[in-house]
Amino acid sequence: MRTKKNAKRAARGPASRRAPPAKRAPEIFARLRRAYPDAHCALDFQSPYQLLVATILSAQCTDKRVNMVTPALFRRYATPAALAAAKLEELEEMIKSTGFFRNKSRSLVGMATAIADQHDGVVPSTMEQLVELPGVGRKTANVILGNAYDRNEGIVVDTHVTRVSQRLALTKNTDAVKIEQDLMPLFPRDQWTLLAHLLIEHGRQICVARTPKCEQCVLSDLCPSSRV
Repeated sequence: MRTKKNAKRAARGPASRRAPPAKRAPEIFARLRRAYPDAHCALDFQSPYQLLVATILSAQCTDKRVNMVTPALFRRYATPAALAAAKLEELEEMIKSTGFFRNKSRSLVGMATAIADQHDGVVPSTMEQLVELPGVGRKTANVILGNAYDRNEGIVVDTHVTRVSQRLALTKNTDAVKIEQDLMPLFPRDQWTLLAHLLIEHGRQICVARTPKCEQCVLSDLCPSSRV
């Protein structure tokens, strides 16, 4: 006979959904890795400098749009020194379609000037030096370190990572830095860069903002927010 206690438990879904984040994290990573074996940085780049420029442009803009803009931009400003000498009006026109082009232009020129003058034209490879550059915060620094320098210093937290990690109850926070601090202890350091790519891909394809496709989700039995 099905007791009220058992009925209540069944209504809440599989016990795996109620397991602590640390218990669910390894399986979450494993399943996402199988689901998205080709997950990688969606921005096109061939050097740390190019990735830094593309990442700054990607704020409030799709990676697809950025990838349409950067080829001409990289031809025109092939080095930090060239970008540092750019005329703002010309730069603004080239990146206008990425949005917030005036702020981004100032950030790009400021960043390039700092790299040319203070780092001999080489993009820094430490968190401390990167976040000192104009227009570069921790998220951008994590993108550069993880994807251009293969260094796992942190986890990139964007809107997709925020949404998916909250729905999975891996964090209760809304601040990106606090979310990153919640996620890092749950996963081995060597998984941090790939984890962000996996969460972003899952957020784009399945765990979308308005109508998540829970019936197609490989994590449904591990997710407290699942609708199935």
